[in-house]
Amino acid sequence: MKRFIATAVVLSAAMLGVTLSAQTAAVDHLTAAEILQKAQELEQKAAEGGSASVKLDEYPNHYTMVALREKSGGAEVHENYADFFYIVRGKATLLTGGTVVDAKTASPGEIKGTSVRDGTSTPLNEGDVVHIPANVPHQMVLPDHGEIVYFVIKVKEH
Repeated sequence: MKRFIATAVVLSAAMLGVTLSAQTAAVDHLTAAEILQKAQELEQKAAEGGSASVKLDEYPNHYTMVALREKSGGAEVHENYADFFYIVRGKATLLTGGTVVDAKTASPGEIKGTSVRDGTSTPLNEGDVVHIPANVPHQMVLPDHGEIVYFVIKVKEH
């Protein structure tokens, strides 16, 4: 119950500024089962490249996604967006901070590389919530034969 309350508080705080300025009266609701169904729809694409995601909805200052990862990812830096992850199923290790190895601009505001060097290691488990501010290098590392499904809120910071 404590984990649920903590998760609700973190997600509520993340959405507070957006909710106050929202330009739509629609309320979105997704159950864990619906998120897992969306992830199941991503399985074939993830099998080909190790990961897949789908954008769910777009709002004035943020958007939501569901992501499925079946292998470790490379390093990323989002210059304009913060990431909030809610782990629906699975586990991984999140590396944050440090430096991006072989950093290259993938698109405007997006830097990608092969890995994060000298980052902080944080275990992620089902039910966890993590906030990664804009401009923070990060990489998700999965155990061998691992899989993780997570709900993402990308919030524009700059």
